[in-house]
Amino acid sequence: MVVDHKQLCAIHFGAGNIGRGFIGPLLLQSGYHVTFADIDTDVINKANEHREYAVHTLEPKNRGHYDCHRHLRDPAPDVKLVTTSVGLPVLPKIAGPIARGISQRRKAGSGPLNVIACENGVGATEKLREAVFEHLSEEDKKYAKEHVGLANCSVDRIMPPFENDSPLDVGVEYFCEWIVERGPLTGIDNSGTLGIKGMALTDELPGYVERKLFTFNCGHATTAYLGFLKGYPTIFDSIQDEEILRIVEGAMQEGGAALVKKHPTFTLDEQQKYIKRTLDRFRNPNVVDNVKRVGRQPLRELAKNDRLLGPVYTAREYRLPIDNLARGIAAAMSYENDEDEQAAELKNEIEQQGVRNVIKKLTGFNEDSEEFKKIQGSNDVLMRMKARN
Repeated sequence: MVVDHKQLCAIHFGAGNIGRGFIGPLLLQSGYHVTFADIDTDVINKANEHREYAVHTLEPKNRGHYDCHRHLRDPAPDVKLVTTSVGLPVLPKIAGPIARGISQRRKAGSGPLNVIACENGVGATEKLREAVFEHLSEEDKKYAKEHVGLANCSVDRIMPPFENDSPLDVGVEYFCEWIVERGPLTGIDNSGTLGIKGMALTDELPGYVERKLFTFNCGHATTAYLGFLKGYPTIFDSIQDEEILRIVEGAMQEGGAALVKKHPTFTLDEQQKYIKRTLDRFRNPNVVDNVKRVGRQPLRELAKNDRLLGPVYTAREYRLPIDNLARGIAAAMSYENDEDEQAAELKNEIEQQGVRNVIKKLTGFNEDSEEFKKIQGSNDVLMRMKARN
């Protein structure tokens, strides 16, 4: 495939579901020639062989042709955008090629370049920036500060495991959200955007990150853990259960109330609509998402700034109720899956130290705090729920 060098060009690190099913298609629809880079030889070989794949949504099928290479040259002078979806731990490993590309651009006198890490983690691009700058000379650093925009973002789209005749095809929900912080970007056009379909720019990114965390991520995880306790295989099956629905919606309402207090940019009415849309996404029968996939790595999801404890700490600041959020935390602590290393570790800690000590350790709440009492009480209730199923 011959690339028209007048065409906008982008490099995306990571040819997994987020790359092929989310960022890649949006860039293609926006007129970019997209080159994928990945260490998975099998995926890249298949991409080079087939030269195309299909993105299956709820109704329409968007089809695109991509140029995929395993052995990536450093970001060339004609590249305008670099995006990633490789996972937070891998970001330092791709910093070297990006840094060499920036150096090349300085020497060639190239125009602006934007770099956006589209990872499921807070401040991913900032982490990538730190790693890239370790590889730059002082001259390159000065150039990068003036000509390279490194912007954090929030990405949201459900992309469950998908089986089809073509190994490259991906299945995605229709909904997607890509929100990027405006300030660090360079080369913004007269419309105040980068001209990328599906991308929204904001000066209030922390609020959008926490909205997703306190609502979608919190609700998704709570649905998974409660569904597992009741023996349901998928998110769709779990959310049909009235008891689970009541707890999940309650948790999102509590997290949403805290969010609106912390981030006045969101109104209560807007948050209610966001919660309704989130529940509709969980109820989508065409998205078959296993509760074990969503609930994997419970210790990560129980981190103090993550989806379960994050909204509790914020609600605590404003003295707001957390009854249903506490049930979500208790459900996560009750999750058992010997194939999941973190779940096995959590189970072992509870058996060795007792649930009360593990609650204190994970949450940081004292036994005499209202939050500790609610989580402990919820744990007792969920154990009875588990015994019934």
